Amino acid sequence: MKRKNLFWYQLSVLCLTSALLVTACTPAPKELTPIALQLQWVVQSQFAGYFAAVDQGFYNDEGLEVTIKEGAVDIVPQQVLASGQADFAVSWVPKALVSREEGAAIVNIAQVFQRSGTLEVSWKDSNITRPEDWKGKTVGTWGWGNEFELLAAIRKAGLDPDADLTILQQPFDMSLLLNREVDAAQAMTYNEYAQVLEAENPDTGQLYQPEDLTVINFNDVGTAMLQDAVWAREDWLADEANQEIAESFLRATFRGWVFCRDNFEECVDIVLKNGPTLGKGHMTWQLNEINKLIWPSPAGIGVMDTGSWNQTIDVSTSEKVLKAAPDAGAYRTDLAETALDGLKNDGIDVTGASYSPRSVEITPGGE
Repeated sequence: MKRKNLFWYQLSVLCLTSALLVTACTPAPKELTPIALQLQWVVQSQFAGYFAAVDQGFYNDEGLEVTIKEGAVDIVPQQVLASGQADFAVSWVPKALVSREEGAAIVNIAQVFQRSGTLEVSWKDSNITRPEDWKGKTVGTWGWGNEFELLAAIRKAGLDPDADLTILQQPFDMSLLLNREVDAAQAMTYNEYAQVLEAENPDTGQLYQPEDLTVINFNDVGTAMLQDAVWAREDWLADEANQEIAESFLRATFRGWVFCRDNFEECVDIVLKNGPTLGKGHMTWQLNEINKLIWPSPAGIGVMDTGSWNQTIDVSTSEKVLKAAPDAGAYRTDLAETALDGLKNDGIDVTGASYSPRSVEITPGGE
């Protein structure tokens, strides 16, 4: 064999041998466990942490392949969960507890939102500054289980919701308030309240301002109820292997929410990439308000505050949302606490004690 050809032959053998060695020594990719998460609404910054955990590979790092299922008006997350069509679900606490009381064996494994985001919003010239001022007024609510805080506030103010005011079911927007068809309208801090501020005041040609409005916050009234939490099935968690999956899921989820706290603009972009139906301005406002509901988390993100839980149960039973207080198994903190231990060992701030919200500029139409 000629010297030149021999050289190329030896080189090709060497390359082939090296490739085989690399293939033999490289471990096969770890098979990911498929997981389905059911949301309670469409893609928006309310669920930013879950989308960030997918986008940043946090779930994959934990050996999970997570599919996020959008919600809708006719989708009840906890029922989807109870029927086995999802492994985890995000749902407000009182709504999920009603399903649990009706036989859905589900348990709260992580209380992500530490406080309520529900408001009743009025025009300043309506002179409504406290629940007592709703007397003789028309007050809007979405219904569908969103009215519990309002009804409790009405009764706490000494009013009869059936006689002292008119309660009107409103659409999932602020059109009735903008058209002055109601005196007060239900709104979330992170969504519908911004919709008013994003609208143009026809009298001035400028956007409405916070000083044009008065806001009743149920956290201040004392009838606030816990909202977004992660739920799982009790029978599924009875398997120790599934408990480990749940811990992995929560650890990645918490990392997602920490990412959205510390990487604000990038997190907004992730949400828009997954659901561009709402404008960047609106999603930016929303993430800022969502972060306020999560941070600070004194005991660590996802760990239940017993005072807030007890208030939620007190309101639920007094308003006959629940027939009786749930048993002690309605929530558990061990899975979240184990997940947090792993994050703290990695030097991740899981309490957000020094968190400060941003100042977000309102944009016309939320664009």
